[in-house]
Amino acid sequence: MTALELTLTGAEVLLPGEGLSRAELSIANGVIQKDETGRRIDLTGYLVLPGIVDLHGDGFERHIAPRRGAMKQMNEGILSVEAELAANGITTAVLAQFYSWEGGVRGPDFAAQVFAAIAAVKGSTVTDLIPQLRFETNMLADYDGLARRIADWQVPYVVFNDHLPHDRLAQGKKPPRLTGQALKAGRNPEAHFAMLLDMHARKAEVPAALEALCSDLADMGVHLGSHDDATAEARAWWRRQGVRIAEFPETLEAAEAARAAGDYVILGSPNVVRGGSHKGNASAVELIAMGLCDALASDYHYPSPRRAALMLAKTGLLDLAGAWELISSGPARVLDLPDRGTLAAGKRADLVILDATTHRVAATLAGGRVSYMSGDIATRFVG
Repeated sequence: MTALELTLTGAEVLLPGEGLSRAELSIANGVIQKDETGRRIDLTGYLVLPGIVDLHGDGFERHIAPRRGAMKQMNEGILSVEAELAANGITTAVLAQFYSWEGGVRGPDFAAQVFAAIAAVKGSTVTDLIPQLRFETNMLADYDGLARRIADWQVPYVVFNDHLPHDRLAQGKKPPRLTGQALKAGRNPEAHFAMLLDMHARKAEVPAALEALCSDLADMGVHLGSHDDATAEARAWWRRQGVRIAEFPETLEAAEAARAAGDYVILGSPNVVRGGSHKGNASAVELIAMGLCDALASDYHYPSPRRAALMLAKTGLLDLAGAWELISSGPARVLDLPDRGTLAAGKRADLVILDATTHRVAATLAGGRVSYMSGDIATRFVG
């Protein structure tokens, strides 16, 4: 696929170390160029910023399974996901797929289908799509051979979750929505409840299984993260297993422990946009103000990274460069992707072009190729 060769002029450009300023930006062969090249495009009235690197998003579920059993062409669903990602300025996207006892779209069989579809379309997408496995740690029967399957699925990033309702199960009580959850998983509700009780009863076996799995994955070079850490002790345990990414810590204590040890802290951009967590967890804005955030992720809403960065800049909590770093160079560092995240010469030509007045996404380029373009800006490129 041929990348564009052109020089963007007239726009306000967010260059590394310089902030937002009027500058020219040249791209060719899929990378930012030091010298002017190609056709000149007047982008007066627009802002040019680094493309968004989204570290964790599961908003794609509605594309690949809009109704139970309705989506048979998984590849088409992934391509529709890319369209939404590009329309929101995202040039690198981590698609966070559950591997869970919940079953249905979050079950092991469905996960295998999703990873196969991502691999199948990878050569035809402009956006860089990276699969992530979200593994429910109490699924002891699934540990055997899991590392091998992760390698086969070409998954470079694994996150560990524990969503079992342990408090209710310890009392022998059925969790809310159990019947609906069981039916989605294709299980008899009583059988589903018995499975949950069994996993809860065997929770003491989980740490040893996790230690072995984390060791295997670390040897494979897989990035490892923990999800929803609540205590400093929990974060310290994960760190000892080589798990150095803390996704969405629930408390200030957990976030501080991660930062003190040099671990990466990922927060949800919807938390910023909403002004707080919808579950009552630690406020992302407060953690950012305390310097306890390395990157913001879309979580479940792809427009939120851009909106969160602009909100942080508008309120003055961070300048635009610092706010945009949380959705570009910050997440690129977390995933060890040194070729992207800034508009420096030699980096991938990943960029998002915003209307300077409305801050709506006008165009997105990934690797120097257009993944999204809409409205008046198109006439400037084709005219």
